[in-house]
Amino acid sequence: MQKAKSSRKEKITKNIDMYDSVSASINGQILLIKGPKGEVNREIKQRNISIRIDNKKIILESKSGKKEDKKTIGSLVAHIKNMVKGSSQSHVYTLKICSGHFPMNVSVSNNKFVVKNFLGEKVPRVLYLKAGADVKIEGDLIYVASANKEIAGQVSADIEQLTRRPGYDTRVFQDGIYVVNKDGKELK
Repeated sequence: MQKAKSSRKEKITKNIDMYDSVSASINGQILLIKGPKGEVNREIKQRNISIRIDNKKIILESKSGKKEDKKTIGSLVAHIKNMVKGSSQSHVYTLKICSGHFPMNVSVSNNKFVVKNFLGEKVPRVLYLKAGADVKIEGDLIYVASANKEIAGQVSADIEQLTRRPGYDTRVFQDGIYVVNKDGKELK
């Protein structure tokens, strides 16, 4: 005779510690984290996972110990840690301006990122920046900072895509703007 499998598993609990300068609150399904560098919110609408705040800890619990719940809690923990880090110290992405053939002119004003004279083009390329992103240009480096990691990463990718030239080998035609540092991780 086969033994019946026990379908009862222990519930999963994960704790996330917050910095002293960071505060968190829950309003329905929206988690709001405030800190000195800004505030970040995220809608959390997983059915099987409950979230609560106790002192300086955010506690995630699943009602069952299913593999799916364990994966979901792991993802939520990563998102919340990024939110806590971003609200206390901004996420910063660094981009490098490379112009070998034509001198490129890059500027930021009124939530517009403008690239003039890219490969001798007469019409400037314009990107409207997302709210919450702070873009600064220092020499041939561009710094994109935001309390929300997703906004900082998306604005950096949008800037890189603004000067993309499909069909050209980037080892030969190196003109453009490229991400060189993703929130402390150097790219080669």
